[in-house]
Amino acid sequence: SPWAVLVPALVLVGLWAPCVLSGQPNFIVILADDVGWGDLGANWAETKETPHLDQLAAEGTRFVDFHSAASTCSPSRASLLTGRLGVRNGVTHNFGIASLGGLPLNETTLAEVLREAGYSTGAIGKWHLGHHGRHHPNSRGFDFYFGIPYSHDMGCTDSPGYNLPPCPPCPRHGTAARVARKDCYTEVALPLLENTTIVQQPVELGGLAARYAEEAARFIQRARDSGRPFFLYLALSHMHVPLTPPLPPAPGRGVYGASLSEMDALVARLKEVADSLGKGSTLLWFAGDNGPWAQKCELAGRLGPFVGAWQRQRGGSSAKQTTWEGGHRVPALAYWPGRVPAGRTSHALLSLLDIFPTLVALAGAALPPHRRFDGLDVSPVLFGWSDVGHKVLLHPNSGAAGKVGEVEALRLAQYKAFYTTGGALACDGSTGPAERHQPPLIFNLARDVQEQQPLDVASREYQAVLPAISRAYAQALQDIAADNVSVADYSQDPAAVPCCNAQHVGCRCHGAGGAALQPHVEKRTPRLCL
Repeated sequence: SPWAVLVPALVLVGLWAPCVLSGQPNFIVILADDVGWGDLGANWAETKETPHLDQLAAEGTRFVDFHSAASTCSPSRASLLTGRLGVRNGVTHNFGIASLGGLPLNETTLAEVLREAGYSTGAIGKWHLGHHGRHHPNSRGFDFYFGIPYSHDMGCTDSPGYNLPPCPPCPRHGTAARVARKDCYTEVALPLLENTTIVQQPVELGGLAARYAEEAARFIQRARDSGRPFFLYLALSHMHVPLTPPLPPAPGRGVYGASLSEMDALVARLKEVADSLGKGSTLLWFAGDNGPWAQKCELAGRLGPFVGAWQRQRGGSSAKQTTWEGGHRVPALAYWPGRVPAGRTSHALLSLLDIFPTLVALAGAALPPHRRFDGLDVSPVLFGWSDVGHKVLLHPNSGAAGKVGEVEALRLAQYKAFYTTGGALACDGSTGPAERHQPPLIFNLARDVQEQQPLDVASREYQAVLPAISRAYAQALQDIAADNVSVADYSQDPAAVPCCNAQHVGCRCHGAGGAALQPHVEKRTPRLCL
């Protein structure tokens, strides 16, 4: 078993908890990539591959009305780490491998606040918030970083998973031959970083989950040795696209199901680490960054009941990149023995945005000044004292329709209003054209979670709720306009591409020593990127 190597590292963590001395709890935030609400067995009975996550739900609290702050990667992660929507923090769409910028430097991250409060801070996994210069995790409040700078399908690997390009170099001569071949790659291999050093390029994907678990255990061990509480942000590559094909072929859901099982096992290892610190010392919070990537067909997750039927009838996907429920309603669990009630299901309207202010409050720290936050301190919901979350929750455009980042859908109680709709690229190749709605489409999710039939604009219900929705929308836009907002740099330069050895095709590293993160340009004098 690939997990056998983890046992010594997990045992080393021991039974000592830093927060016993400091009075501050430890935090583990696990963010899954492109996971569907229905990919959790506790949410959707058809899913059988998540026994450990289901057990986590039984021993903690399950949030069934929990939402990502955007329905694509970079904006969702930026919002988690700032407590602010992309229209405030500047991150409205994804960064690329050659991006010079990232999460704007004038934005304060959760890691920076917690480190100032005495925490050891670590990030493991997918970053995707800028890797060049001061946008690297080590410059954004994280004492330690181990992972990949962006999605694992944004570079080639020697042991590709499904839908990933392999790394053997293409022939140097003959354009026609290169075009005809599909088993070679001409671009930069996927790098694995430890802090600012590329330790492997291309990444060996088959062992990546086990390495993440090992590094998590080591980070926690170092926090123990230092006598400080810790904040660990573990951003998984699962379930973006499967990392490796299953050997032998998995029954049931095949490749996707095998990858889901691997993610489930990884979360179980982190729970073991948390429990080994002494139950009650560590809050573990699991959530998804956005909904499934529908265009990947059988490699996409389950939406559960949130199918966006109105959009599907008009073409396109209603999952990732959209403002339909399937794009942003994600599975979420909290586990903290003795503090978070076991076996509880919360229907509070919550968001990834809430993690920032909640952890800051639990750590006894203060929110950064001179800015407004979209997240709430939801400690009362965590502890079971309340089941009331957001009165209004905003959903920004994330690529399917409308200007990216702009807020053109919102939730008010059980009502969901759309000022713009559109469908992302679907498995069948269709897309749904952007449509403006004035007055807005309004769905009552209490009786129509499938978003199939909007309220009749002439109905009493529509006329009764429209004024409140219009006021909430206008107030939200006014609040954003009056805030200190940031602007991200989305410019690109080949010099920003992580490369450990530009003399080799794909920037291949030879040997185990690694190399300092360097820019990738063909003929240059080597210089450090950081």
